[in-house]
Amino acid sequence: MSLSTVFVLFPNVTQLDFTGPLQVLHRLPGAATHVAAKTLAPVPSDCGVALSPTTTFTDCPQADILCVPGGFGVSQAMADPETIAFVKRQAAGARYVTSVCTGAFVLGAAGLLQGKRATTHWAYRHLLDKVGAIPVAARVVRDGALVTGGGVTAGIDFAFTLMAEIAGPEVAQNIQLALEYDPQPPFSAGAPERAPEAVRDRITAFYGARLGEFAAEIDAVLKD
Repeated sequence: MSLSTVFVLFPNVTQLDFTGPLQVLHRLPGAATHVAAKTLAPVPSDCGVALSPTTTFTDCPQADILCVPGGFGVSQAMADPETIAFVKRQAAGARYVTSVCTGAFVLGAAGLLQGKRATTHWAYRHLLDKVGAIPVAARVVRDGALVTGGGVTAGIDFAFTLMAEIAGPEVAQNIQLALEYDPQPPFSAGAPERAPEAVRDRITAFYGARLGEFAAEIDAVLKD
C-alpha cells in the first residue's frame, strides 16, 4: 500500500491541528507525507512556532489523503485564491478529503461541504451551514470521502479513525500504543456539555467576540 498524505499550511494555523494528525498519519504503512504551502518559507503558527513546508502548492504531488487544519488564520486562507484553488485541485483526485477544527471552513470555501455532514470546533459548529454543511456535534464525522474532526485535539482521534479504516484496527492500535495515546485529563472540562458552567460561560464569551466577525468573513468570501 502506498498513500500520499498532504497537509495544507497557511499563516496562523493552529500547530496541534496539524502536528497531532501528522504524528499519527505519517506512520501509516507505506505513507508518503507532504506539507504544502504557497512557498517553502517557514509558516508562522498561532503559538509562535514556525512550521516548515516540504513542498509548494505548485509542486505538490497528488494527495490520497488531503488534510486541512484550522486556526485563527482560516479567514485569510478562505479568501486566498491560491489556497482555495490548491484545495479544490487536490480534492478532485483525493481518496479522502479531511479537515481538523476550523479547517472545515476552508473546505467549505472550496465548495466541498455542500449537503455534507461535518463537524468543527464546538464554538464554530453552528456556522457550518453558511458553507452548505450539515453541522454534527461529534468528535469525528464521516460522510462518504469527507472526514472532519472537531476542535484541535480531536485531530488525533480523527487520525486514528482514518488509520483504522485504511490499515485496519490492529495497525491503528499498534500506533496508539507506540504513541502512548491514553488520554486521562485532570479535569472533565474538554467539552461544553461537561465543563463547569462558569468555565463554559467564560470560554463561550471568549469565542463570542470572534464569532460575529468570522461569520461576516465567511459571508464576504462566499459573496465574492
